[in-house]
Amino acid sequence: MIVHHRNGSYNIHFQAFEAPQGHHVIVSDTNVASVFQNRGYDTADWITLPPGEASKNLQELAKVWSQLAARRVNRKTKIVAVGGGVVGDLVGYAAASFLRGVPFIQVPTTLLAQVDSSVGGKVAIDLPEGKNLVGAFYPPSEVWIDPTILTTLPDREFRSGMAEVLKYGWILDAVLLTKLNETDLTPAHPELAQVIERCVDLKRQVVEADEFETLGIRAKLNFGHTVGHAIEQVTQYQVFTHGEAISIGMVAEAIIAEKLGLAQSSLAQQVESSLAKVGLPTRLPSSLKGSLSAESLVHAMRLDKKADNAGIHMALVFQPGESGLVHSVSESLIKEVLTQLWNEFEHYSP
Repeated sequence: MIVHHRNGSYNIHFQAFEAPQGHHVIVSDTNVASVFQNRGYDTADWITLPPGEASKNLQELAKVWSQLAARRVNRKTKIVAVGGGVVGDLVGYAAASFLRGVPFIQVPTTLLAQVDSSVGGKVAIDLPEGKNLVGAFYPPSEVWIDPTILTTLPDREFRSGMAEVLKYGWILDAVLLTKLNETDLTPAHPELAQVIERCVDLKRQVVEADEFETLGIRAKLNFGHTVGHAIEQVTQYQVFTHGEAISIGMVAEAIIAEKLGLAQSSLAQQVESSLAKVGLPTRLPSSLKGSLSAESLVHAMRLDKKADNAGIHMALVFQPGESGLVHSVSESLIKEVLTQLWNEFEHYSP
């Protein structure tokens, strides 16, 4: 599959990763490096990061820059990110900024990264003030997607990726959504590769239509992310995986679409059922009620990349397979819905 962008195109290979010819540097996290070592790869010279969202910061980025300098990286050196979304985002930004840009290859190893973050060219790090606030559009030269690597994922990580898979059904493809609701996908399921390829193609279409998210088309990929990113930030990335937070965010934003009269009253229940079916949380757990207020979440949303002086904007679903960017959603409505999630919480223990 080929993804076209402003400066050319890049290839997506649906097969196991093959190290590039010539000078290259591979960056991963310690968990993923161990998996590849067990699969026969020589990982001795890889740069490794601590796993988890907490590593996607300026301090770890600076360490990668220093390592690249120590390895005499030049503008022909290929920087290869092997890992999930955290590794891809951070290493991509390192590649975009080192020497003002060196070649970059993505090797996504989680379901979430394979269907979403490795395709589209967004790279970033987090700040204490918010997620992905510093970054760039920097498309990779290649993406290597190997669905067999997903058999090494913990169950929780696979479920987390299913949030993004279901998101594609809800925002763009009702036929895919029906298939997902009727199929119990697992890392070894024979139809998983086909589902991954469909999600990647859907994202390709959106990215090619609105590469820099200036037309409102690409923003629909953010369904669930306005609320979800806020949940991640306020809980300091310690409670939920990205997919879990986005799952709760999709339910909240479906309720908002209903209350705005943009969706039928059954939408939120349908969204919640599809997520619960794969074992994802759909409500805020009671254990966080004392530390996670509606006001703190709305405060975090004010720094969402879609927000501006006119207010908080959200990507909302109107019906299965149809979605769009909705401007200036009132903060009072958002708080009302978040309070509803508390009042009707279901217990969830990851």
